[in-house]
Amino acid sequence: MTKFNSKNEPDSGVVYSVMRKHVSVRPIICGVVFILLFFFVRNVACETTTLQKQFANELRALHKQYQFPGATAAFILANGTTGVAAVGLVDVENDIRMQPDSRMLAASIGKTFFSTTVLALAEEGSVSLDDSISTWLDDCAWFVRLPNHDQSTVRHLLTHTSGIPNHVESESFIQAFQDGRFLTDKPPTPEQLIAFVLDQPALFKPGEGWSYSDSGYLLVGLIIEKVTGHSFYKEVSRRFLVPLHLDLTSPSNRLEIHGLASGYMNKNNTFGLPAKTTIHPGVMAWHPGIEGAGGGFVSNPKDLVVWAKALYEGKAMDGNYRDALLNSVPISGESHDVGYGIGVAIHHDGPWDPTYGHGGWIPGYSSDLRYYPKHEIAIAFQLNTDIGIVDDSTPVMREMEARLAQIIIQAKNE
Repeated sequence: MTKFNSKNEPDSGVVYSVMRKHVSVRPIICGVVFILLFFFVRNVACETTTLQKQFANELRALHKQYQFPGATAAFILANGTTGVAAVGLVDVENDIRMQPDSRMLAASIGKTFFSTTVLALAEEGSVSLDDSISTWLDDCAWFVRLPNHDQSTVRHLLTHTSGIPNHVESESFIQAFQDGRFLTDKPPTPEQLIAFVLDQPALFKPGEGWSYSDSGYLLVGLIIEKVTGHSFYKEVSRRFLVPLHLDLTSPSNRLEIHGLASGYMNKNNTFGLPAKTTIHPGVMAWHPGIEGAGGGFVSNPKDLVVWAKALYEGKAMDGNYRDALLNSVPISGESHDVGYGIGVAIHHDGPWDPTYGHGGWIPGYSSDLRYYPKHEIAIAFQLNTDIGIVDDSTPVMREMEARLAQIIIQAKNE
Protein backbone atom coordinates (compact mmCIF):
# COMPACT_ATOMS: atom_id res chain seq x y z
CA MET A 1 0.00 0.00 0.00
CA THR A 2 1.30 3.50 -0.84
CA LYS A 3 2.18 5.41 2.31
CA PHE A 4 0.92 8.88 3.11
CA ASN A 5 3.06 10.90 5.50
CA SER A 6 2.65 14.29 7.11
CA LYS A 7 5.17 16.25 9.15
CA ASN A 8 3.11 15.97 12.30
CA GLU A 9 0.89 12.95 12.78
CA PRO A 10 -2.37 14.29 14.29
CA ASP A 11 -3.98 12.85 17.38
CA SER A 12 -7.33 11.10 17.10
CA GLY A 13 -10.38 13.29 17.42
CA VAL A 14 -12.70 11.72 19.96
CA VAL A 15 -16.30 12.18 21.03
CA TYR A 16 -18.60 9.98 23.03
CA SER A 17 -22.12 10.00 24.40
CA VAL A 18 -23.75 8.31 27.36
CA MET A 19 -27.36 7.23 27.49
CA ARG A 20 -29.34 8.42 30.51
CA LYS A 21 -32.69 7.10 31.67
CA HIS A 22 -35.44 9.39 32.92
CA VAL A 23 -36.55 8.51 36.47
CA SER A 24 -39.76 9.64 38.18
CA VAL A 25 -39.71 9.33 42.00
CA ARG A 26 -41.59 10.59 45.02
CA PRO A 27 -40.10 13.74 46.56
CA ILE A 28 -39.19 11.97 49.82
CA ILE A 29 -36.76 9.63 48.06
CA CYS A 30 -35.78 11.94 45.23
CA GLY A 31 -32.45 12.84 46.83
CA VAL A 32 -31.45 9.22 47.36
CA VAL A 33 -32.36 8.23 43.84
CA PHE A 34 -30.58 11.25 42.46
CA ILE A 35 -27.37 10.31 44.28
CA LEU A 36 -27.58 6.70 43.10
CA LEU A 37 -28.34 7.81 39.59
CA PHE A 38 -25.46 10.28 39.68
CA PHE A 39 -22.95 7.61 40.62
CA PHE A 40 -24.43 5.17 38.09
CA VAL A 41 -24.16 7.67 35.25
CA ARG A 42 -20.67 8.71 36.36
CA ASN A 43 -19.52 5.09 36.38
CA VAL A 44 -21.03 4.47 32.96
CA ALA A 45 -19.41 7.64 31.64
CA CYS A 46 -16.01 6.60 33.05
CA GLU A 47 -16.31 3.13 31.53
CA THR A 48 -17.33 4.62 28.19
CA THR A 49 -14.44 7.10 28.27
CA THR A 50 -11.98 4.27 28.89
CA LEU A 51 -13.50 2.19 26.11
CA GLN A 52 -13.46 5.20 23.80
CA LYS A 53 -9.75 5.74 24.45
CA GLN A 54 -8.98 2.07 23.78
CA PHE A 55 -10.98 2.22 20.56
CA ALA A 56 -9.24 5.42 19.44
CA ASN A 57 -5.83 4.01 20.32
CA GLU A 58 -6.49 0.91 18.21
CA LEU A 59 -7.53 3.09 15.29
CA ARG A 60 -4.34 5.10 15.75
CA ALA A 61 -2.29 1.88 15.76
CA LEU A 62 -3.94 0.73 12.54
CA HIS A 63 -3.22 4.11 10.97
CA LYS A 64 0.44 3.86 11.96
CA GLN A 65 0.69 0.31 10.60
CA TYR A 66 -1.05 0.81 7.25
CA GLN A 67 -0.31 4.52 6.66
CA PHE A 68 -3.65 5.32 5.02
CA PRO A 69 -4.28 9.08 4.83
CA GLY A 70 -7.12 9.13 7.36
CA ALA A 71 -10.05 7.27 8.87
CA THR A 72 -13.12 7.60 11.03
CA ALA A 73 -14.62 4.79 13.09
CA ALA A 74 -17.54 4.32 15.47
CA PHE A 75 -19.21 1.78 17.73
CA ILE A 76 -22.61 1.45 19.34
CA LEU A 77 -23.17 -0.65 22.44
CA ALA A 78 -26.16 -2.78 23.40
CA ASN A 79 -27.57 0.09 25.47
CA GLY A 80 -27.27 2.57 22.59
CA THR A 81 -24.11 4.33 23.81
CA THR A 82 -21.98 5.45 20.89
CA GLY A 83 -18.32 6.34 20.48
CA VAL A 84 -16.52 7.91 17.53
CA ALA A 85 -12.83 8.29 16.69
CA ALA A 86 -10.87 9.94 13.90
CA VAL A 87 -7.24 9.76 12.85
CA GLY A 88 -5.00 11.14 10.13
CA LEU A 89 -5.80 13.73 7.52
CA VAL A 90 -8.91 14.75 5.67
CA ASP A 91 -6.71 16.54 3.11
CA VAL A 92 -3.06 15.51 2.81
CA GLU A 93 -1.85 18.42 0.67
CA ASN A 94 -3.39 21.05 2.96
CA ASP A 95 -2.55 19.17 6.21
CA ILE A 96 -6.17 19.28 7.44
CA ARG A 97 -6.99 16.88 10.26
CA MET A 98 -9.70 14.27 10.05
CA GLN A 99 -12.55 15.02 12.45
CA PRO A 100 -15.01 12.62 14.11
CA ASP A 101 -17.83 14.13 12.00
CA SER A 102 -15.91 14.08 8.70
CA ARG A 103 -17.91 12.47 5.92
CA MET A 104 -17.00 10.12 3.08
CA LEU A 105 -18.77 8.40 0.21
CA ALA A 106 -20.28 5.22 1.71
CA ALA A 107 -20.62 3.49 -1.68
CA SER A 108 -22.52 0.19 -1.63
CA ILE A 109 -23.53 0.54 2.01
CA GLY A 110 -26.25 2.70 0.47
CA LYS A 111 -27.83 -0.51 -0.81
CA THR A 112 -28.97 -1.18 2.76
CA PHE A 113 -31.17 1.92 2.59
CA PHE A 114 -32.71 1.14 -0.79
CA SER A 115 -33.34 -2.53 -0.03
CA THR A 116 -34.99 -1.64 3.28
CA THR A 117 -37.17 0.89 1.49
CA VAL A 118 -38.45 -1.96 -0.69
CA LEU A 119 -39.06 -4.05 2.45
CA ALA A 120 -41.08 -1.15 3.86
CA LEU A 121 -43.16 -0.99 0.68
CA ALA A 122 -43.69 -4.75 0.91
CA GLU A 123 -44.84 -4.41 4.53
CA GLU A 124 -47.35 -1.80 3.37
CA GLY A 125 -48.59 -4.04 0.56
CA SER A 126 -47.48 -1.68 -2.21
CA VAL A 127 -45.12 -4.22 -3.77
CA SER A 128 -44.27 -7.89 -3.38
CA LEU A 129 -40.72 -9.18 -3.29
CA ASP A 130 -41.81 -11.88 -5.71
CA ASP A 131 -43.35 -9.47 -8.23
CA SER A 132 -41.92 -9.82 -11.70
CA ILE A 133 -39.90 -6.71 -12.46
CA SER A 134 -42.02 -6.42 -15.59
CA THR A 135 -44.88 -5.37 -13.30
CA TRP A 136 -43.13 -2.07 -12.77
CA LEU A 137 -40.74 -1.59 -15.68
CA ASP A 138 -42.33 -3.08 -18.80
CA ASP A 139 -43.38 0.36 -20.07
CA CYS A 140 -39.72 1.39 -20.40
CA ALA A 141 -38.67 1.33 -24.06
CA TRP A 142 -35.41 -0.46 -23.24
CA PHE A 143 -36.94 -3.10 -20.96
CA VAL A 144 -37.13 -5.96 -23.46
CA ARG A 145 -33.40 -5.53 -24.15
CA LEU A 146 -32.56 -6.18 -20.49
CA PRO A 147 -31.07 -9.63 -19.79
CA ASN A 148 -33.59 -11.90 -18.00
CA HIS A 149 -36.21 -9.14 -18.17
CA ASP A 150 -39.08 -11.64 -18.40
CA GLN A 151 -37.94 -13.94 -15.55
CA SER A 152 -36.45 -11.71 -12.86
CA THR A 153 -38.30 -10.70 -9.70
CA VAL A 154 -37.78 -7.85 -7.25
CA ARG A 155 -36.24 -10.35 -4.82
CA HIS A 156 -33.75 -11.46 -7.48
CA LEU A 157 -32.57 -7.86 -7.88
CA LEU A 158 -32.22 -7.32 -4.13
CA THR A 159 -30.27 -10.54 -3.53
CA HIS A 160 -28.05 -10.29 -6.65
CA THR A 161 -29.51 -13.49 -8.09
CA SER A 162 -31.06 -11.99 -11.24
CA GLY A 163 -28.19 -12.90 -13.57
CA ILE A 164 -28.11 -9.32 -14.85
CA PRO A 165 -24.49 -8.26 -15.55
CA ASN A 166 -22.83 -5.48 -13.59
CA HIS A 167 -22.36 -2.40 -15.76
CA VAL A 168 -19.44 -1.21 -13.58
CA GLU A 169 -17.41 -4.17 -14.83
CA SER A 170 -18.20 -3.70 -18.52
CA GLU A 171 -15.42 -2.54 -20.82
CA SER A 172 -17.68 0.08 -22.39
CA PHE A 173 -18.45 1.65 -19.01
CA ILE A 174 -14.78 1.74 -18.02
CA GLN A 175 -13.93 3.25 -21.38
CA ALA A 176 -16.60 5.93 -20.93
CA PHE A 177 -15.04 6.82 -17.58
CA GLN A 178 -11.56 6.94 -19.09
CA ASP A 179 -12.88 9.18 -21.87
CA GLY A 180 -14.08 11.69 -19.28
CA ARG A 181 -17.79 11.31 -19.99
CA PHE A 182 -18.58 11.48 -16.28
CA LEU A 183 -16.25 14.35 -15.40
CA THR A 184 -19.15 16.79 -15.67
CA ASP A 185 -21.48 18.71 -13.36
CA LYS A 186 -24.39 16.44 -14.34
CA PRO A 187 -24.47 12.74 -13.45
CA PRO A 188 -25.67 10.07 -15.89
CA THR A 189 -29.26 8.92 -15.42
CA PRO A 190 -30.00 5.36 -14.24
CA GLU A 191 -31.22 4.57 -17.74
CA GLN A 192 -27.93 5.75 -19.25
CA LEU A 193 -26.02 3.44 -16.92
CA ILE A 194 -28.37 0.48 -17.46
CA ALA A 195 -27.74 0.92 -21.19
CA PHE A 196 -24.28 -0.58 -20.68
CA VAL A 197 -25.81 -4.03 -20.01
CA LEU A 198 -28.64 -3.97 -22.58
CA ASP A 199 -28.48 -6.73 -25.20
CA GLN A 200 -25.78 -8.50 -23.18
CA PRO A 201 -26.10 -12.22 -22.37
CA ALA A 202 -27.42 -13.07 -18.94
CA LEU A 203 -24.91 -14.54 -16.49
CA PHE A 204 -27.35 -17.30 -15.47
CA LYS A 205 -31.05 -17.95 -15.10
CA PRO A 206 -32.63 -15.97 -12.24
CA GLY A 207 -32.28 -17.78 -8.94
CA GLU A 208 -29.66 -20.23 -10.25
CA GLY A 209 -26.53 -18.31 -9.28
CA TRP A 210 -25.17 -15.25 -7.50
CA SER A 211 -23.30 -12.30 -8.95
CA TYR A 212 -23.04 -8.82 -7.50
CA SER A 213 -24.80 -6.30 -9.72
CA ASP A 214 -25.01 -2.55 -9.26
CA SER A 215 -27.17 -2.59 -12.38
CA GLY A 216 -29.76 -4.61 -10.48
CA TYR A 217 -29.92 -1.95 -7.79
CA LEU A 218 -30.33 0.80 -10.37
CA LEU A 219 -33.47 -1.11 -11.35
CA VAL A 220 -34.47 -1.28 -7.68
CA GLY A 221 -34.26 2.51 -7.55
CA LEU A 222 -36.48 2.85 -10.61
CA ILE A 223 -39.02 0.46 -9.08
CA ILE A 224 -39.11 2.52 -5.85
CA GLU A 225 -39.88 5.60 -7.92
CA LYS A 226 -42.56 3.79 -9.93
CA VAL A 227 -44.28 2.51 -6.79
CA THR A 228 -44.13 5.71 -4.74
CA GLY A 229 -44.16 8.47 -7.32
CA HIS A 230 -41.18 10.04 -5.48
CA SER A 231 -37.44 9.98 -5.99
CA PHE A 232 -35.70 7.10 -4.26
CA TYR A 233 -33.66 9.61 -2.27
CA LYS A 234 -36.81 11.26 -0.93
CA GLU A 235 -38.22 7.90 0.15
CA VAL A 236 -35.05 6.94 2.03
CA SER A 237 -34.87 10.35 3.68
CA ARG A 238 -38.45 10.48 4.95
CA ARG A 239 -38.55 6.84 6.05
CA PHE A 240 -35.13 6.49 7.68
CA LEU A 241 -32.70 9.42 7.63
CA VAL A 242 -35.06 11.91 9.27
CA PRO A 243 -36.79 9.62 11.82
CA LEU A 244 -33.48 8.10 12.98
CA HIS A 245 -31.73 11.50 13.05
CA LEU A 246 -28.99 10.37 10.66
CA ASP A 247 -27.91 13.96 10.16
CA LEU A 248 -24.48 13.15 8.72
CA THR A 249 -25.98 11.02 5.94
CA SER A 250 -27.30 12.56 2.74
CA PRO A 251 -27.50 11.82 -1.00
CA SER A 252 -24.18 12.06 -2.83
CA ASN A 253 -25.92 13.52 -5.85
CA ARG A 254 -23.97 16.75 -6.24
CA LEU A 255 -20.41 17.90 -6.78
CA GLU A 256 -20.22 20.02 -3.62
CA ILE A 257 -20.68 17.99 -0.43
CA HIS A 258 -20.34 19.64 2.96
CA GLY A 259 -17.82 17.99 5.26
CA LEU A 260 -16.49 15.59 2.62
CA ALA A 261 -12.98 14.24 3.14
CA SER A 262 -10.71 14.15 0.10
CA GLY A 263 -10.25 10.62 -1.22
CA TYR A 264 -7.04 9.19 -2.67
CA MET A 265 -6.40 6.52 -5.31
CA ASN A 266 -3.56 5.32 -7.51
CA LYS A 267 -2.56 7.69 -10.28
CA ASN A 268 -2.87 4.86 -12.80
CA ASN A 269 -6.33 3.74 -11.64
CA THR A 270 -8.63 1.70 -13.88
CA PHE A 271 -11.06 4.54 -14.49
CA GLY A 272 -8.49 7.15 -15.45
CA LEU A 273 -9.62 9.44 -12.63
CA PRO A 274 -7.51 12.08 -10.88
CA ALA A 275 -5.55 10.63 -7.96
CA LYS A 276 -7.43 12.97 -5.59
CA THR A 277 -11.22 12.97 -5.57
CA THR A 278 -11.61 16.67 -4.78
CA ILE A 279 -10.50 19.82 -6.59
CA HIS A 280 -11.29 22.02 -3.58
CA PRO A 281 -12.29 21.07 -0.02
CA GLY A 282 -15.68 19.40 -0.29
CA VAL A 283 -15.89 19.74 -4.09
CA MET A 284 -15.64 16.54 -6.15
CA ALA A 285 -13.48 16.26 -9.27
CA TRP A 286 -16.07 13.90 -10.80
CA HIS A 287 -19.76 13.47 -10.17
CA PRO A 288 -20.52 10.94 -7.38
CA GLY A 289 -24.12 10.78 -8.60
CA ILE A 290 -22.90 8.13 -10.99
CA GLU A 291 -23.68 5.56 -8.26
CA GLY A 292 -27.42 6.20 -8.13
CA ALA A 293 -29.23 3.47 -6.21
CA GLY A 294 -26.10 1.30 -6.36
CA GLY A 295 -24.82 3.29 -3.39
CA GLY A 296 -25.55 6.97 -3.50
CA PHE A 297 -24.86 8.36 -0.01
CA VAL A 298 -22.21 10.30 1.85
CA SER A 299 -22.11 9.33 5.51
CA ASN A 300 -20.15 8.91 8.72
CA PRO A 301 -19.54 5.82 10.91
CA LYS A 302 -21.60 7.19 13.82
CA ASP A 303 -24.69 7.37 11.61
CA LEU A 304 -23.90 3.97 10.15
CA VAL A 305 -23.76 2.16 13.50
CA VAL A 306 -27.02 3.77 14.63
CA TRP A 307 -28.57 2.64 11.36
CA ALA A 308 -27.19 -0.90 11.70
CA LYS A 309 -28.49 -1.36 15.22
CA ALA A 310 -31.95 -0.15 14.29
CA LEU A 311 -32.06 -2.13 11.05
CA TYR A 312 -30.78 -5.50 12.25
CA GLU A 313 -32.68 -5.42 15.54
CA GLY A 314 -35.96 -4.91 13.70
CA LYS A 315 -36.48 -1.34 14.86
CA ALA A 316 -35.91 0.63 11.66
CA MET A 317 -39.63 0.58 10.89
CA ASP A 318 -42.89 -1.03 11.90
CA GLY A 319 -43.56 -4.64 11.02
CA ASN A 320 -41.72 -7.95 11.26
CA TYR A 321 -39.34 -7.45 8.37
CA ARG A 322 -36.25 -9.19 9.78
CA ASP A 323 -37.16 -12.67 8.51
CA ALA A 324 -37.29 -11.41 4.94
CA LEU A 325 -34.22 -9.21 5.43
CA LEU A 326 -32.03 -12.08 6.65
CA ASN A 327 -33.38 -14.81 4.36
CA SER A 328 -30.11 -15.28 2.49
CA VAL A 329 -28.69 -17.16 -0.46
CA PRO A 330 -25.06 -18.41 -0.57
CA ILE A 331 -22.76 -16.23 -2.63
CA SER A 332 -20.73 -19.28 -3.59
CA GLY A 333 -21.99 -22.67 -4.69
CA GLU A 334 -19.06 -24.31 -2.92
CA SER A 335 -19.45 -22.67 0.48
CA HIS A 336 -22.30 -21.42 2.63
CA ASP A 337 -20.02 -19.42 4.94
CA VAL A 338 -21.25 -16.13 3.47
CA GLY A 339 -24.80 -15.44 2.37
CA TYR A 340 -26.61 -12.41 0.99
CA GLY A 341 -30.09 -11.42 2.07
CA ILE A 342 -32.11 -8.34 1.16
CA GLY A 343 -29.23 -5.89 0.86
CA VAL A 344 -27.21 -7.54 3.63
CA ALA A 345 -24.11 -9.73 3.67
CA ILE A 346 -24.27 -12.41 6.36
CA HIS A 347 -21.02 -13.97 7.56
CA HIS A 348 -21.79 -17.19 9.39
CA ASP A 349 -18.26 -18.04 10.51
CA GLY A 350 -15.82 -15.94 12.47
CA PRO A 351 -14.65 -15.21 16.01
CA TRP A 352 -17.95 -13.48 16.85
CA ASP A 353 -20.24 -15.11 14.32
CA PRO A 354 -22.55 -14.35 12.80
CA THR A 355 -22.25 -10.79 11.53
CA TYR A 356 -24.63 -8.75 9.40
CA GLY A 357 -23.63 -5.77 7.34
CA HIS A 358 -22.21 -4.42 4.10
CA GLY A 359 -18.99 -3.06 2.67
CA GLY A 360 -18.60 -0.16 0.32
CA TRP A 361 -15.97 0.80 -2.25
CA ILE A 362 -15.88 3.70 -4.67
CA PRO A 363 -12.75 5.28 -6.17
CA GLY A 364 -10.97 7.03 -3.29
CA TYR A 365 -13.07 5.65 -0.40
CA SER A 366 -13.51 2.36 1.44
CA SER A 367 -16.17 1.65 4.10
CA ASP A 368 -17.26 -1.23 6.28
CA LEU A 369 -20.32 -1.77 8.49
CA ARG A 370 -20.86 -4.78 10.78
CA TYR A 371 -23.48 -5.73 13.36
CA TYR A 372 -22.85 -8.53 15.87
CA PRO A 373 -26.23 -9.96 16.93
CA LYS A 374 -24.85 -12.08 19.78
CA HIS A 375 -23.50 -8.92 21.40
CA GLU A 376 -26.04 -6.36 20.09
CA ILE A 377 -23.27 -3.99 19.00
CA ALA A 378 -22.17 -2.51 15.69
CA ILE A 379 -18.84 -1.25 14.33
CA ALA A 380 -18.28 0.93 11.27
CA PHE A 381 -15.25 2.63 9.77
CA GLN A 382 -14.34 4.60 6.65
CA LEU A 383 -10.98 5.28 4.98
CA ASN A 384 -10.36 8.09 2.52
CA THR A 385 -8.39 5.86 0.16
CA ASP A 386 -8.89 2.75 -1.93
CA ILE A 387 -5.18 2.13 -2.52
CA GLY A 388 -4.48 -1.51 -1.78
CA ILE A 389 -8.17 -2.12 -1.15
CA VAL A 390 -10.41 -3.87 -3.65
CA ASP A 391 -13.46 -4.37 -1.43
CA ASP A 392 -14.43 -5.17 2.15
CA SER A 393 -12.86 -8.65 1.90
CA THR A 394 -9.27 -7.43 1.48
CA PRO A 395 -6.80 -7.97 4.37
CA VAL A 396 -6.62 -4.37 5.64
CA MET A 397 -10.41 -4.13 5.87
CA ARG A 398 -10.73 -7.54 7.51
CA GLU A 399 -8.03 -6.75 10.05
CA MET A 400 -9.49 -3.35 10.89
CA GLU A 401 -12.91 -4.88 11.44
CA ALA A 402 -11.49 -7.68 13.60
CA ARG A 403 -9.30 -5.47 15.77
CA LEU A 404 -11.85 -2.71 16.34
CA ALA A 405 -14.57 -5.26 17.11
CA GLN A 406 -12.27 -7.08 19.53
CA ILE A 407 -11.80 -3.91 21.59
CA ILE A 408 -15.55 -3.46 22.04
CA ILE A 409 -16.57 -7.10 22.46
CA GLN A 410 -13.83 -7.95 24.93
CA ALA A 411 -14.68 -4.90 27.03
CA LYS A 412 -18.33 -5.96 27.02
CA ASN A 413 -17.46 -9.45 28.22
CA GLU A 414 -15.07 -8.38 30.98
